[in-house]
Amino acid sequence: MALTKAEKTAQLTDLKEKMQKAQSVMFAHYIGLKVGEVSDLRGRLKTGKAEMKVAKKTLMQIAAKETGLPELPESAMDGAVACIFSFADPMTGAQVAFKYSKDHPQVELIGGVFDGKLLSQAEAVAFAKMPTRDQLLGMFVSMLQSPLRQFASICSSPLRQFALATSELAKKKT
Repeated sequence: MALTKAEKTAQLTDLKEKMQKAQSVMFAHYIGLKVGEVSDLRGRLKTGKAEMKVAKKTLMQIAAKETGLPELPESAMDGAVACIFSFADPMTGAQVAFKYSKDHPQVELIGGVFDGKLLSQAEAVAFAKMPTRDQLLGMFVSMLQSPLRQFASICSSPLRQFALATSELAKKKT
């Protein structure tokens, strides 16, 4: 069904708003998913403060150009393509789509835009495999705690030996 000019204008405005607000935009194939699976994917994206939008590729290209994003090559946008916008964490949308693709091979990352640069399919997949900000912070905290734990263990070792020795003396006296 063909879109009217007003519908195309509304979609273009919506795409431009989302592209301006998004910290990253990923492109993915989704054909072959059932309606329930698409809804499930959208729900998972929504919990991660990301969103999937399906629009005409020409509208995506115009929106990208008008928002100052790199020009999206036609060769990278073959077949039906969905935009995945990540609003809070730039990796969320890519990671959710990549994780979803493990159980649903119809979903395939085909590229993206991050930090004003166009990402190839391989770069988009690598981007999706990177740890999130929260995971990196957790790793950092763990690295900071490790030397402190070792120091506390070294400091408490003589105390443990003293406690053990005194308890053995107490047993011998009884």
